[in-house]
Amino acid sequence: MTWRPRLIALDIDGTITPVGREDVAPAVRAAIKRAVDHGAHVVLSTGRSLIGTRPVVEDLGLHGTTAISSNGAVWWDTDSGEVVRKVEFLPGPSVERLRDRLPDSVFAVELTGVGNLSLGRFPDGDLWGEVREVTFEELAATPTSRLVMRWVGRAPEELALRMLDIELPGVSASCDHNEPWLTLSPPGVTKGAALEELRRQLGVSEEDTLAIGDGSNDVEMLRWAAHGVAMGQAPAAVQAVADEVTGTILDDGAAAVLDRYFAA
Repeated sequence: MTWRPRLIALDIDGTITPVGREDVAPAVRAAIKRAVDHGAHVVLSTGRSLIGTRPVVEDLGLHGTTAISSNGAVWWDTDSGEVVRKVEFLPGPSVERLRDRLPDSVFAVELTGVGNLSLGRFPDGDLWGEVREVTFEELAATPTSRLVMRWVGRAPEELALRMLDIELPGVSASCDHNEPWLTLSPPGVTKGAALEELRRQLGVSEEDTLAIGDGSNDVEMLRWAAHGVAMGQAPAAVQAVADEVTGTILDDGAAAVLDRYFAA
């Protein structure tokens, strides 16, 4: 019998949508629907905040599943519309260390389902939901599931290189490969860890898992899956941990993978 995954984890930005957008290509949309119609648990697993994740979940019509946002820190039940899990940390020590080492950096902490508190001004379109600028003291004292930082005017490669020399105890960190953007999550929180817990809850075997992603925050997820697939435009370090490399987002690479198991 041909192998068919029962739990499918999909990154959003750069995997099923262009970065920062909500439109899913027709071929990818159709492939996801076929997987759901065949009984697969399709889970969107993203670094986005919940407020940036919900529109994609709703647009795809995903029901009876869980959406994992903020790199695993926030779980959202797609039927009840309720947050069923949220892990938080205090961002103050990390923000203090980063703004001292990275001049011109701006920060935002997620207010789950609402928006963000920001320290400094982000470019328009960077943050989903309401945004309110606050003092360092207020931001530092606000428990959050997700802290993001943009190093204004710098290149993503420059940020990644600088982060090699910066220690941030007590958090999980990932750099974006498209923008000079850093995401911090609570300690031990990753997409892979969240998906493993969800897999156990669903009673799906380890051998029946598939994941598709393109970023550094997808590395643990790709390692977790029985079959991890990197998008064609993913950095070499991400492709190196995958079992397979598919086409790019422009080539509907995610659809090509899903269509192998859930053909029309």
